[in-house]
Amino acid sequence: MNNIKQYTLRICVLLLFVGMTSCNDDFVNRKPLDEVPNSDTWSDPALSEAFVLDIYNGFGQGGLDEQMQASLTDESLFTHSGRGINTITESRSNPVDQGWINYNYNWADMYKRIRATNVAMSYLEEPLFDNKQVSDRLLGEAHFLRAFYYHQLLRYYGAVPIVDRMYELGEEDYLLPRNTYEECVNFIIADCDKAVELLTGQPTATGRATDVAALALKARTLVYAASDLHDIPTASANSATIAGYSNPEYLGYVSGDQTARWQKAKAAAKAVVDKNLGYKLNLSEPVTPEEGEANYLALSMGGGSAVADASAEIELILGRYFVDEKDEGGAWVGRNNGPNGYHNWSGNTPTQNLVDDYEMIDGTAFDWNNPVHAAAPYDNRDPRFYASILHDGADWKPRTADVTATDPANQIQSGHYEIIDGDGNVVVHDGVDTRTSSIENWNGSYTAYTMRKFIDPDPAIVNQTDRQQIPWPMFKYTEAVLNYAEACIELGEDEEARIWINKIRFRAGLPALTESGDALMERYRNERRIELAYEEHRFHDARRWMIAPTTLGQQVQVMDIFGELKAGASVTKYKYDPASYNYSYTVHDLDPGIENRQWLDKMYFISIHRDEMNRNDLLVQNPGYSE
Repeated sequence: MNNIKQYTLRICVLLLFVGMTSCNDDFVNRKPLDEVPNSDTWSDPALSEAFVLDIYNGFGQGGLDEQMQASLTDESLFTHSGRGINTITESRSNPVDQGWINYNYNWADMYKRIRATNVAMSYLEEPLFDNKQVSDRLLGEAHFLRAFYYHQLLRYYGAVPIVDRMYELGEEDYLLPRNTYEECVNFIIADCDKAVELLTGQPTATGRATDVAALALKARTLVYAASDLHDIPTASANSATIAGYSNPEYLGYVSGDQTARWQKAKAAAKAVVDKNLGYKLNLSEPVTPEEGEANYLALSMGGGSAVADASAEIELILGRYFVDEKDEGGAWVGRNNGPNGYHNWSGNTPTQNLVDDYEMIDGTAFDWNNPVHAAAPYDNRDPRFYASILHDGADWKPRTADVTATDPANQIQSGHYEIIDGDGNVVVHDGVDTRTSSIENWNGSYTAYTMRKFIDPDPAIVNQTDRQQIPWPMFKYTEAVLNYAEACIELGEDEEARIWINKIRFRAGLPALTESGDALMERYRNERRIELAYEEHRFHDARRWMIAPTTLGQQVQVMDIFGELKAGASVTKYKYDPASYNYSYTVHDLDPGIENRQWLDKMYFISIHRDEMNRNDLLVQNPGYSE
């Protein structure tokens, strides 16, 4: 009986509640607390701006992820094996397992951001709020962002379907085939031009697109489009995989004039160069080696370090900046890549292949067959080497308290060295920055080098717990200068190209180039490799130049270093000292059990993932992959 009474009481309470709420329409018409309706978003300038700003999250960490794109190339080796890196470097990528692609630049994430730009454009083209300056600026940024995300898709996958509007629920069909490569390029360029129109004269803000950023994106896109990989007759002559593909229009231009495309690329790059935004590019002769190293260090810090020249920030056309309060991954680049002897992770370690491509200070090539070079391979090199790579014997920051007794000299120890122990015996000391170190040896570099570029030199930033604030260069002025020089060489305008390449070299403390023709192109490509090292260009450059088989496909070279005590020397605490040691340097291939690089021509284009192919039966797969 008590149960019946309780049940009746509950029914009465429920009916009373329903009666009360049925008289109050506001109760059932409340706005959700976790989202903002479109009508509110696009009628409010601040909310509209918040929507557009969120689209920038597609930049991810820029290029400062724990796994960097450099490790897909001959620049770097990722120390912590797996994670999809080897899938790319060993050409095992396929539609089911593509391997590691910068987390935010995969197909699905790019289209997610593109959809957001289309939503923004649909409302901003006829804004619901009365502030034309704001609406034009936001619309210009949306055009830039859409162009940027399509450009990322294009340089990984080749042509993709162009979605240029906001889809609605209930449409008859959502499937689209791939557009041609030429159509994709034209679409990106049109978006860039629109962004320039809308952003010119607008106020600027750190980390946000400007008219110059749109010009830089246009130039980069056209330089890629003019390159050999995307000229199908040229690409087919160099690759049987491309020659046998039934839809070459997805990969490049099947007709037209490659020279005309280079002329367009030159004009687009010159529009950026004419903005005169470069850092110390007005020199008529080389600076000193010390100044050259300082200049390059300042550039790589992007104005983000208190101990570097903040005026170098002018070089950044668009940067990805990081916020401590958000604990963003890009702020951990020092921890991720610094030496293990500093309790860091030695993540993306420079290869000997890269080290050997740094010139001598007199502009000649480094040569292991030269006994002077081989005896002291880190002496008298391109100053950018010292600002980019930590090598054995390099001075670095003060060690942490637990390592100070082992290395009071604060020098990188990436070799093995004889010392005299307490009993007077000769023993071998394992450098504290090696894989046999007493300090986190599992984080030691396999190559005997660690990354220096992008790591703040501030001695207060040492530990794993220390963030830093070095921005990632999404676009920088020097890239545009190099793009312009490349187009000039392709068009036979060698003198103009040399003028601009030499401006960069003088800033770095190197002598002028004098070559012409193919020799100049070879020097240019190495100059670009060195100047833009670790900046997510090499992976794309080697492919568009079609030199990947002999660069990305070569085995990683590593260094072994041994210091033998000279007769009569008595060292009980090691530090780098040629007066006490005879040093030997042995270069060899990386153990194939760690990574066994090879190049297959299918890797000129990443496959479209199987899931995307299954969702859209109008898609055609890239060459070299199973249909």
